[in-house]
Amino acid sequence: MLEASNLEVVYDDVMLVLRGVSLRVPAGKIVALLGANGAGKTTLMRAFSGLLDVHDGKVTKGSVTLDGEPIHRLPPAKIAALGVKQALEGRRILGELTVEENLKVGGHVKAARVRENLERMYELFPRLHERRRQSAGYLSGGEQQMLSIGRALMSDPSYLLLDEPSLGLAPLLVQQIRDLIVKINDQGTTVLLVEQNASMALSIADHGYVLETGKVVMDKPASELLADEDVREFYLGLRGEATTQSFRTVKHYKRRKRWLS
Repeated sequence: MLEASNLEVVYDDVMLVLRGVSLRVPAGKIVALLGANGAGKTTLMRAFSGLLDVHDGKVTKGSVTLDGEPIHRLPPAKIAALGVKQALEGRRILGELTVEENLKVGGHVKAARVRENLERMYELFPRLHERRRQSAGYLSGGEQQMLSIGRALMSDPSYLLLDEPSLGLAPLLVQQIRDLIVKINDQGTTVLLVEQNASMALSIADHGYVLETGKVVMDKPASELLADEDVREFYLGLRGEATTQSFRTVKHYKRRKRWLS
């Protein structure tokens, strides 16, 4: 199990972003993490993958553990070698390199299995096989997202952290990414999914958390979150019989969210 316990994260020694966050990602499951921009979702992912130092952040309280062993003081390469990999928000592919070179970069901690894992990625993402000799910068947004996920999978992670994989994609591509996440999980990889597309995330997750201003404010099975009146109204934009609200109504709801009262 990958777990954050009472986690507190500060940037630049002054900006408190996570305030006592506790979250569990059981092996074999898909866990969804929802929240508005600035809620602290990406910071939590960085704490799991060891990337806080790059952004002048540090854990000041609590811990991150993998199967009971603390990992929040380890460097990113060591955490990756232990089986925790992150596909970053915004894809962050290496545009000057080919698709295949990008994938090989992701397999650096499992060098002996690069060829085998390349074959697996091409089976999982046939489009990447077609474009394997092409510069990654020329890929479409959906193809770049597939490449980002494939690069993270090249090291055979036990836990895959996906940060906004549907961001900026057309509805048809969002559905493809959704189906790929399910397939990856079915093949044995545990997934922590950070998403603003709450409907997509909760439709495939086993459990869900809602993060607001650095705190976990809701923690339920995904099916219960999908049915929760507050989540439906604020995150899905639905009220009553699936009626879309006006912006004015949503603003009013933001001021009265019951979980922050």
